[in-house]
Amino acid sequence: MDESAYRQTLEATHPLLCPFGKALFSGCVACTQAGRMNLAERELIVCRATDLQVRCANMHDALRHNFGFAIHMLHDDAPIPHGQEMRIQCGGLRGLQDVLRDDAEVTDVDELMRAVMQRWPEEGSIPFSAVVHAAHLHYKGRHG
Repeated sequence: MDESAYRQTLEATHPLLCPFGKALFSGCVACTQAGRMNLAERELIVCRATDLQVRCANMHDALRHNFGFAIHMLHDDAPIPHGQEMRIQCGGLRGLQDVLRDDAEVTDVDELMRAVMQRWPEEGSIPFSAVVHAAHLHYKGRHG
């Protein structure tokens, strides 16, 4: 099956896919609102609520945009390799947690998102340069 066709069909039929699914699968973070389901021969991470999924999707987009320079990505919509996506997801969430609480362990993405929204109600007020720096300190990937 063509991978891009699979992804398009998947996103159209399962709108609650977790934007931080790779991070959850890897075990670098956890989330109380995540559920698992199977489609064909693949396991998926889905969110339990539409409003929570939208909130996390917006944060993922903001992290991806702000990590652009660090991962040498010229366009926000360009496909990126798995390792770079892991830097955005694991590193970005750990960086947010570190900047927020001076602790990089993310035991609940939902709780982290609530705390981030409470501290920085406007997305533009999140100190993303500090988040990207903290992400570099707290996520090295397989080879680091």
